[in-house]
Amino acid sequence: MITRRCTQRQFLMRPDQQTNNAFIYCLAEAATRYRIQVLFTIAMSNHHHTGIHDPHGNYPAFLEHFHKLFAKCQNSLRGRWENFWSSEQTSVVRLVDPNDVIEKMTYALTNPVKDGLVEKAHHWPGVSSLAPIVHGKPLAASRPKHFFREEGVMPETVELFFARPPEYGHLSAAEFGALVTDRIRQVEEVVAVERRRNGATVVGRKSILRQPWSDRPDSREPRRGLVPRIAARNKWSRIEALRRNRSFVDAYIAARARFIDGVRDVLFPAGTYWLRRFARALCIPHPSPS
Repeated sequence: MITRRCTQRQFLMRPDQQTNNAFIYCLAEAATRYRIQVLFTIAMSNHHHTGIHDPHGNYPAFLEHFHKLFAKCQNSLRGRWENFWSSEQTSVVRLVDPNDVIEKMTYALTNPVKDGLVEKAHHWPGVSSLAPIVHGKPLAASRPKHFFREEGVMPETVELFFARPPEYGHLSAAEFGALVTDRIRQVEEVVAVERRRNGATVVGRKSILRQPWSDRPDSREPRRGLVPRIAARNKWSRIEALRRNRSFVDAYIAARARFIDGVRDVLFPAGTYWLRRFARALCIPHPSPS
């Protein structure tokens, strides 16, 4: 699961037709270019959550391309020149078990509900993969005219398909859509009860669309907290994932030391990215993607 926020938490991604179209276009083009399977996405006014499956080990290049492309495109739309994204590192969290995947998908798609913006998840006016997942249809976008050249090499139109998580490949598209719908409904009901108890109201679609893109939330964002690298509800799955990460780091440190000493045929652990791509380091191969 990938999360990235706009600089200063500004509403630079506030939903409108051009922003929604550009987000879909840039995400779909980057996913196609780097053979990334997009599982879900939600574009909030100042951040996005996107779940991916990366069978070919290309996600660093995918992230760089997508975030750079959308930032330039959106800055052009807003008439801005400064950095678009926050300077903090993009959050990339590995979802260990099947239930962790569906849980984070539910978390992302109900973000507008939990934040008190809309009553139902499907009311969110920004980009959301909820309807495409439930109905099995892609999101479509055209090349943004405010940024890309008409005679350029970028495709005129794109479609963003949402893959079923591999862990749920045994379900049909309809069965998986029903599972997601049920999880979404449960969150909506819990939040609705809490709103009635507190007497709270939602912001609503019209007010969201009228928000100035230069605004930011009044709330204060927590700082200096833990930065997770994995998400696993199951204790033993979490321990095993952390041990695998530790084993990778230890193997990488040992291989890098030998590489610096001039041993060019040393094998780096599977998952090594930068040295494999830019220094032609040798790596233990991953199992072939299914």
